[in-house]
Amino acid sequence: MANIRYRTGEGELIPIIVIIIINVLVYLGVNIAAFNGANIIPYLGLYGSWSGLIERPWTLITYMFTQADFMHLLANMLTLYFFGSFLIRVAGTRNFLLIYFAGGILGGLFVLALSSPYIPTIGASGAVFALGGALAIVAPKVKVFIFPIPVPMPLWVAVAIGFLILLPLSFVSWQGHLGGLVFGLLAGLYLRHRLKIAV
Repeated sequence: MANIRYRTGEGELIPIIVIIIINVLVYLGVNIAAFNGANIIPYLGLYGSWSGLIERPWTLITYMFTQADFMHLLANMLTLYFFGSFLIRVAGTRNFLLIYFAGGILGGLFVLALSSPYIPTIGASGAVFALGGALAIVAPKVKVFIFPIPVPMPLWVAVAIGFLILLPLSFVSWQGHLGGLVFGLLAGLYLRHRLKIAV
């Protein structure tokens, strides 16, 4: 991989840490509410219903910060940390935030258009896949590991494998993942041109 200029600076991880803290706080809030007999996920999750979005417009954002269980939280936050910290070094904090939130929102729009109006979608996976899609374009040859495969592989292969593994799982929102990935790929093409990155 040639011609990638890495950015360094104090505080570059602060946006990622803040996002992780918000996710953890929401996770704790959901579980505290459940312990007291209240299910608040229907008020935070995103349904495949445009009328539902009109009634609860905040869910286009809150669904990204609501995780199903501890393993869901852990997997998304670890991936966010590794993808996010790399993307900030390559493209800067502003581009990281834009790709993360716009990718999550586009993933939410895919959920609204293609998902069930009766089951809420939650999770940061669409936003995280936006980061992965962008990196797959701007740094495709960087070698990474994907659990449990014990050999390094190009980043673009890892992102593709991750998407294809999750795609057929009935409890996974392929709509949200796909929307985030599509935005990330398009953002990656823009960044590669703007930052003049040779791959």
